[in-house]
Amino acid sequence: MGWDGFLLLWCALWGVVALVGYGMSLAGVTKAQRTVRLVGRIERVREPRHGGSRKGGISVVVSYRDPATGEQVTVTNDGERGEMITAAWEGREIGVSHPRGRPHAYRFSDVPEEPSRGLGRPTFALFLVYVGLVVLAAVDRGWPWALIGFGGPWAVYAAAHLPATIRARNDHVTRTAAMQTARGSVVAVLKDVSVDQDDGHTWTTITPVVSFTTREGTVVTAHCTENLPDPAEAHGREVTVHYAPADPAHFTLNHAAERRSRNQDVAFNVLTMVVLAATATVGVAFL
Repeated sequence: MGWDGFLLLWCALWGVVALVGYGMSLAGVTKAQRTVRLVGRIERVREPRHGGSRKGGISVVVSYRDPATGEQVTVTNDGERGEMITAAWEGREIGVSHPRGRPHAYRFSDVPEEPSRGLGRPTFALFLVYVGLVVLAAVDRGWPWALIGFGGPWAVYAAAHLPATIRARNDHVTRTAAMQTARGSVVAVLKDVSVDQDDGHTWTTITPVVSFTTREGTVVTAHCTENLPDPAEAHGREVTVHYAPADPAHFTLNHAAERRSRNQDVAFNVLTMVVLAATATVGVAFL
């Protein structure tokens, strides 16, 4: 089998996967559609142990109402329970989900989740079909078609998402301007050591944990992975925290650094769009 046959087979197989996935979504039987999504509330926050591990996130006790029985259920996030809870306070709402009929297999998300149609996998399969078609066009008609097929659609995609990126930057600027200030302290520094199984190389991840109290009296405990100098030696250090009153999970220790980060996101999006558009233009020029 030549390259043409292999690529056609590739496209056909992933096309079938995409069709099956979209069909399952229309029938309402995807894994996401069979997942029960609930809103849980943090009842208690356990302060992390200094020198412990960040795995599992901040330890919390969560309660939610079981829609099947109407009873209040109390659970913890001990073990592998979905997303890490990296910011916690008593009363915070988070997402709780479990497969239909299996409430013991619950998982958490940082925020309550909306119902999903489960289109992620079939859409990815469709993307693989697109990749195969681009490569097939390049093999059959020449390499300029690869530049057009790669640069053109992705430039359109980047251009379509640029307004959302700008809106996110502007919303962040507005939220930052309305932030309040609180005194906090680093209550723990977590340390995780990983070992590469191939060459035995080790690397260490340091995660400071900040605790601060909002003006409303809410005690927030959160991982702080940015804008903290010398994090390994930060245990017990007093810090100034800028937080959003509506959602203290949005906080920073450095306003200027946050602003630069958002501006860099917009600049990167624009640069990516320009490079992709130029790539497609070069492909057209060489046809």
